[in-house]
Amino acid sequence: MQRREFVAAGALAPAVSAAARLPIRKAVYIGMLPKGGYEERFRLAREVGFEAIECATVYDEREAAEIRKASEAAKLPIHSVMNSDHWKYPLSSPDPEIVAKSLHGMETSLRNARAWGADTVLLVPAVVNPQVRYEEAWKRSQEQIRKLLPLAGKLRVVIGIENVWNKFLLSPLEMARYVDEFQSPWVRAYFDVGNVALFGYPQDWIRTLARRIVKVHLKDFQFKTDPQTRKRSAEFTDLREGELDWKEIHRALGEIQYQGVATVELRGGDEPYLREVVRRVDLILQGA
Repeated sequence: MQRREFVAAGALAPAVSAAARLPIRKAVYIGMLPKGGYEERFRLAREVGFEAIECATVYDEREAAEIRKASEAAKLPIHSVMNSDHWKYPLSSPDPEIVAKSLHGMETSLRNARAWGADTVLLVPAVVNPQVRYEEAWKRSQEQIRKLLPLAGKLRVVIGIENVWNKFLLSPLEMARYVDEFQSPWVRAYFDVGNVALFGYPQDWIRTLARRIVKVHLKDFQFKTDPQTRKRSAEFTDLREGELDWKEIHRALGEIQYQGVATVELRGGDEPYLREVVRRVDLILQGA
């Protein structure tokens, strides 16, 4: 769907009532905002209706200070940090140098979070590939994450384990077990509703992970069939345009009494597009 069509379609959607709205704050990943200075981007996010923001890891102290200043000026809190090095330098790697770089990235992310007032760092814990077996990914990543727990506890920042397309933690039962084995309040689940669409149902994962969920990512997903080849493909799409059962997701989040933040992680766009994203999130939180 093109941006104009997306915004126009939103104009036809039903109005939001306040009756059954979930007590969840709307947030945006910073990469969705138009390019520009941080103060301008934070101000725009606030003006279109977001209540918090998720930022990426920043190594430069001056840039980190600039981000904090922008957050304070716009009165838009940073609630989470998306660790930026876990794909390039996975904790599950057999190479000690790669693991060291990954740990450094997480330590920086945790300190970013503390400096910005965020309470969570998103982490992709491991990557399974032809060189790294599933069992190895599990053991190696847990071993390294345990090294981060003293710092996480000192800074009072939760490490949020995210479900992604890394061929790892492929069921809600596995993810629950993985988190529970740390026996630490500083390791919880960062649940992405769209990332499980290929191999599960978000509402099932939500009910299984339950209290373990510290933060939520919102995105939608759809399957398409080529009319000529009849081949089926899958791709992310605009909120409420895909396959996800948003009413059931709303019901599941209500059942577990989730009252945190839900961050949209979609393609970026201009002010009208972002306003429409906010409106669609409102509909989701309302259960419409």
